[in-house]
Parts: sequence; C-alpha cells; structure tokens
Amino acid sequence: MLLYLDTKRAPNPRKVRIYLAEKNLDIPIKEIDLYAGEQKTPEFLAKNPFAGVPILELDDGTVLIETLPIMEYLEELYPDPPLIGTDPVSRALVRSWERRCEIGVYLTASRMVLSKGDVSDQARRILMHRLPLVNDGLEGKDWLAGNFSIADIMLFIGLETAHHRGTFQLDPAWNNLARWYDAMKARPSASA
Repeated sequence: MLLYLDTKRAPNPRKVRIYLAEKNLDIPIKEIDLYAGEQKTPEFLAKNPFAGVPILELDDGTVLIETLPIMEYLEELYPDPPLIGTDPVSRALVRSWERRCEIGVYLTASRMVLSKGDVSDQARRILMHRLPLVNDGLEGKDWLAGNFSIADIMLFIGLETAHHRGTFQLDPAWNNLARWYDAMKARPSASA
C-alpha cells in the first residue's frame, strides 16, 4: 500500500493523516507537492485523472480515490478503534454527521476563505447559521456521533478551514462546540 498526500496539509489529505494517527497506522506515504504541479504529471494522472490527493494505491495496483472510500477501506482492514461505527445505526449516524460537516461546515468555510466580497460574506452568514445546529447536536455528548469518529475529524477540518485567515471566531454562545473544539485540538492526532 502507498498513500499519496500533499506536502502542505491541505484539508482532505489532513483528514486522512488525522485518521491514520487515530488508528495508529503507519502506511508508507509519497508526498505530492501540489504547488509544484506534481499532481499533473502523466504518472500521477494515470492514477487519478482528477489530479487530486489523497489516493491510496494498493499492492495489486488498484487505486482508491477520495478520503471517505480510503478511510472505509482502511476501517475494514483495521477496525479498532472504530471510527466509522460498529453497527448499522452507529455507522449511519457517523456518516450523516460526516456529510453534514463536510457540506455544511467545511465546504461553506472553504467558500468563505477562498472567495471575496459578497460570496465570502454569504458563506460566512451560512456558516454562522449552521454552526449553532452543530452546537445543539453536541448537547450532552463529547463527540458528534457518540464516540469519536470521522465525523469529528471532518468538523475539525471545517473549523480549521474557517480559521485559516484568522478572521473567524466561534460565537461564545456555542459552548458545546467550543468545548468540543478544545477537546479536539488537544488530541495528538490534531497535529498530524
């Protein structure tokens, strides 16, 4: 197995790095310098014509593209500790929170920091509307889906993206989210 990740801690590769750290997995990594255009070489494009990372190349040459399929594949091989649930209900809860955090937090935060003017302002308003919903979802829980999971990793990536330019702050009224964020930043995997 060989995992292709970026050298600059882009959000999706970072999500996989945190997952690996939580699982204590040591998978060989080939770093791809996106700024130098290494993802556009013929060799890399033969593996992923979409020119993105991460990708996981299996020993038989099969290439898995995108973070969620990579993590699901690894979860099947290395189920402990479980990060995608242990039964149909817990897996569904993890996946639903992961999707809400990807679409509702991470993608919105990305629009906010990568855009300017009205687009950025609109994304900020949407994010400020969605984060109270996440705060409410954390009421009485340490982690989004009950146990620590890939949903928490995705939310962390979303909040880190929102904080990218240093102009975003969590509303103090979001006490559950602030508590969760402090606990997440304290995990050793958060620096992966």
